[in-house]
Amino acid sequence: MSVFRAICVVLLSTLVTADLPHPLSDEFIDLINFKQSLWKAGRNFQADVPFNYIKKLMGALKDNYHAKLMNIHHDDALLVNLPENFDPRDKWPNCPTLNEIRDQGSCGSCWAFAAVEAMTDRICIYSNGARHFHFSAEDMMSCCGNCGHGCRGGVPTLAWMYWMSNGLVSGGSYNSSQGCMPYEIPPCDHHVPENRVPCTSDDNETPECVKRCEKGYKIPYKKDKHFGKTLYAVKGEDQIKAELFVNGPVEATFTVYADLLAYKSGVYRHIQGEVLGGHAIKITGWGVDNGTKYWSVANSWNSDWGENGFFKIVRGENHCDIEGNVVAGAPTL
Repeated sequence: MSVFRAICVVLLSTLVTADLPHPLSDEFIDLINFKQSLWKAGRNFQADVPFNYIKKLMGALKDNYHAKLMNIHHDDALLVNLPENFDPRDKWPNCPTLNEIRDQGSCGSCWAFAAVEAMTDRICIYSNGARHFHFSAEDMMSCCGNCGHGCRGGVPTLAWMYWMSNGLVSGGSYNSSQGCMPYEIPPCDHHVPENRVPCTSDDNETPECVKRCEKGYKIPYKKDKHFGKTLYAVKGEDQIKAELFVNGPVEATFTVYADLLAYKSGVYRHIQGEVLGGHAIKITGWGVDNGTKYWSVANSWNSDWGENGFFKIVRGENHCDIEGNVVAGAPTL
């Protein structure tokens, strides 16, 4: 950092919140790095990306149904013997979707993505790697009318309820021709320029629910449906760890602040910036980094954000309410 910029950062650090630099500016990134050393901030989103578009990515609506769910309780004997660090990719190497990062595009469908990502991992885990079924985010987002508003947000618990009652077909990413119903919304340049179309702040209509598989897929829509068997909440750090260790990734929501946009590496702790909204993600594992406990999380903003699409966040403090609304369930095999 130049001497001039360092002086600017010191001056900026004394300003009140209302006078903070723009969250996508170099000055804001420098300020975050100046105020802490737990995580590294850098440029992800381009400086001219419309902020209205970014806020629309936060599609986790208030979940009034989570408190009514059954809570799972793992045995105390398991809790005291959990490892200090856990990566599900080491325990279940035959489940390749544990490495997958999807892209929700210009759509607030994180609630659907985090749900189907965990469901996809779990059908592999529950079958000991024998069954691979890539649940369709498109089917969830466009056909679950009771879940919320599609691209304008949804409720995670209702997504899992829909899985149990209606089932979901298979479907891969945009233009993949994978499964019955691939994702219809194209990936876009959330961040630094790539080979994708620019993301926009225009309202994106939720794709119509079309209950048929794309041309060329040989299994009919109804026969391609796979269902959930159980649904439950997971509460408390130890129970979340045990659930991840025994059954695999879970869906969670948390409050996103503007500084998360600049996350590059390390263990995220909110430092500065306004609330952008609620976001749904998939918690995969946990660990300790230089004495700081963290959750490992898969995001749905493509693999060029954060640590190849993943990030770490402080664990055990319900930081940003990351531990407040965790939901999971078992698939029907």
